[in-house]
Amino acid sequence: MQNRSSALQTDRPRSHEEHSGTRDRVDPGHVPPGLTTAQANARLAEVGRNVLPQAAPRSVAAVFLRQFLSPLIYILLAAAAVSLALGDLKDALFIGAVLLINGVIGTAQEHTADKAAVALRRMEQPRATVIRDGIQQEIDASTLVPGDLVVLEAGNRVPADLELTSAIDLQCDESLLTGESLPVRKLSACDASNAPASARQCLTFAGTVVLRGRGHGIVVATGAATQIGRIARELGRESISQPPLILRLQRFSRLIAVAVGVAVALLVLVGMLRGMALRELFMMSVGLAVSAIPEGLPVAISVALAISMRRMAKAHVIVRKMPAVESLGSCTMIATDKTGTLTMNELVVTDIRLPDGTAFCCDVGHDLDNCTIRAAGTTDHDARTRVAALLRAAALPNEAQLSRERDGWTGTGDSVDVALLAAAHKGGTVANEIRQRYPLVARIPYEPDLRYAASFHRHEETIRVFVKGAPETLIAMCDQADVRGHAVPIRREGLLREKAALAAQGLRVLAFAEGTIDAEPDGSYGHGHLVNLTFLGMAGMKDPVRPEVPDAIRRCYSAGIDVAMVTGDDPLTASAIGAQAGLRFTTDQVVTGEQVRQAESKGPHGLDQLTRRARIYARVSPDQKLSIVLSLARTGHFVAVTGDGVNDAPALKHAHVGVAMGRKGTEVAKESADIVLTDDNFASIVNGINEGRVAYANIRKVIFMVVSTGAAEMVLFLLAIPLGLPMPLLPVQLLWLNLVTNGIQDVALATEHAEGDELSYPARKPREPIFDRVMIRRICYSTLVMGVGGFATFYWLLDRGYPLNEARNQLLLLFVLFENLQTFSSRSERHSVFRQGVFANPMLVVSVLAAQLLHIAAMYIPGLSDTLGLTPVSATTWAGLLSLALTLTIAVELDKWWSRRCKL
Repeated sequence: MQNRSSALQTDRPRSHEEHSGTRDRVDPGHVPPGLTTAQANARLAEVGRNVLPQAAPRSVAAVFLRQFLSPLIYILLAAAAVSLALGDLKDALFIGAVLLINGVIGTAQEHTADKAAVALRRMEQPRATVIRDGIQQEIDASTLVPGDLVVLEAGNRVPADLELTSAIDLQCDESLLTGESLPVRKLSACDASNAPASARQCLTFAGTVVLRGRGHGIVVATGAATQIGRIARELGRESISQPPLILRLQRFSRLIAVAVGVAVALLVLVGMLRGMALRELFMMSVGLAVSAIPEGLPVAISVALAISMRRMAKAHVIVRKMPAVESLGSCTMIATDKTGTLTMNELVVTDIRLPDGTAFCCDVGHDLDNCTIRAAGTTDHDARTRVAALLRAAALPNEAQLSRERDGWTGTGDSVDVALLAAAHKGGTVANEIRQRYPLVARIPYEPDLRYAASFHRHEETIRVFVKGAPETLIAMCDQADVRGHAVPIRREGLLREKAALAAQGLRVLAFAEGTIDAEPDGSYGHGHLVNLTFLGMAGMKDPVRPEVPDAIRRCYSAGIDVAMVTGDDPLTASAIGAQAGLRFTTDQVVTGEQVRQAESKGPHGLDQLTRRARIYARVSPDQKLSIVLSLARTGHFVAVTGDGVNDAPALKHAHVGVAMGRKGTEVAKESADIVLTDDNFASIVNGINEGRVAYANIRKVIFMVVSTGAAEMVLFLLAIPLGLPMPLLPVQLLWLNLVTNGIQDVALATEHAEGDELSYPARKPREPIFDRVMIRRICYSTLVMGVGGFATFYWLLDRGYPLNEARNQLLLLFVLFENLQTFSSRSERHSVFRQGVFANPMLVVSVLAAQLLHIAAMYIPGLSDTLGLTPVSATTWAGLLSLALTLTIAVELDKWWSRRCKL
């Protein structure tokens, strides 16, 4: 399911420009005079500027050197050094070039990884309105100090943590810190001593936005001491999670190093017992090290990841850090936030209830012209007619505006008012038209203490009053209800039960009423006129689940990936959204931030016990989200975390893979994440998981090929040297085999497309190594077929009197053919080579042909043929060697057939 391109958004009007350049004298009888300039300067020198901490960036040189801190790289460096010591400049330069390319690629990826603190700095409001020396003035927000008196108005971004001294209808959007979608009401006096910071109603926090109202506040924290500063300090720490690919490759590198070391030591020991010359032993050791070490693997892995990055970009998944491609495919748990990720992050009217109990459903969609209001058993036209009076009452006492832009509808004003106007439009009530028919006479704006808003309109010879607000408040104002156009006595208890039923679904409920009054000669209208009204019904609003989310979560479960929700909303709302999104959970799997806090007090073990069973975490703070993610990792999960707010940034950075929303996500979240979704579509995560599994499968294919062929060369030597035969292949021939012919095919194998069943099997276990049971078994018999077959061929050629150089020439061609055929067999771990389609990957076909033709050409090129010890072979000899090589394909196909039959 595709995301709709025309999103209905709520623009928050900004009043910052209204104060630009002003210096207004403040009435000392109403507002404190604030600090003096001298006091502010003194405190600024003491506490420093109001800026967020920024981690010292690593130099390019330091990042480049970090790319070489790997056991596999150490071995390659040693091989290059030994080649150089023996005067083999070509070999040393080739290995060095591979290392350099790998280092440059890694440096380019990591150099941008430390931008999170810089992005956090962009969240600061550059200017702030303060009162100093009794004068209201605008200053650079970085010069704010504790004790400053700041003026707040709708549209302002709070420049520091403030304790409010006055608040008039003040509401703030704190979703970037708490994850809660609803505005937070602010008061000028409350007891905050024991409340968590995110719930202190008399505090406002740096980076949050004032949605409505105005107020004054004393600065209590600036810079690093603010709530957002705490997050910035966390982002400055080194990530404690390693991508699974890195962890697996580290274990793989250590295993390869040990295996090569043991094999070479054994051969050297046997050679010494045979009395081989020291130089000959040394050259043999170097050749075997070169043959056994997969020198081309770093490049092949980089190619596989880079190709998947391009494919994921086409599916709206931007990868910022290359290893995250595979990390997403390896995840076993997605810890997702709710607001803006599972939901649309915008209020929408979904349900309407009339006084007679009739339920109407309001289409959830962004294209308002193609949405309507429906009810069971009635036509759309009848449904619109029956709710017309309610929608009129929703549109008239409403200060928001709807406008059609080129890319869709845009709402300006309070999010609740915008949602009501959108519902009215869907029901055929156009706000501008209805306002012309009912000219405004007076208005009572919404105030938290009143819990309602009202407007008075002239209609013919009378004054009509329309009211919206809390159901309990409006029900008390009414003595009758509108039932199919007739006024009947109101049933207050029944309506309150209807309201409770809507609220239990996680909906925010508003009621509507109207009445007719006599015109006042002086035009004075107020609360006293709001009596004996007619109750029109109720509307339920919610932040709806994205339509594509349920299917995406179902696909996650089918792929063996669990999903948990981590949100700042209350448990009932979180549970309702989780159920609508398709999350699998029971009531005992819904836990709160307080339960998390209690579990943390028992130590890591206590929290781990909680996270093993919990699947919905409600009312959690930002630091708790990070603790939850780390706990899930401790319990054995590879964790992918989704988020879009500043509060998500630490968890995004320290998870195995962080996934940020690109459209509505903050820059902080995007800079902290490994992956960014450009369409904010949860379903894109599943597409990314599929592509990540393709990337890891391709890496395994490359590893299987290079290890099996390298191990076969080792077996060839382990059989030949102890039996008294000369070295089967020279070091330069081994280098040619591994870095030229084999290396060409490695890269092509890394470009394989999806096999089509990547999401049909469970995620790999977090601790599962690259060398699992299937790969070990297949490498063992592939190695034996090639190694024993090569040894038998070499022995037979020498026994038949072929010169040593000719025996090596034919043996080298046989191993080239082995590698050609092994490339095709490596294209799938499960499926037959004949199922894949020979030309499904044209690059692979070209690379195999190129490797074979390159080797044949080397037989005829003067100088190169002498260096490699190659001579032309007859077509008969080539066909005979190909027949021997086909035994490898037969063996691999038999193993795959047996595995499918036994479901191994």
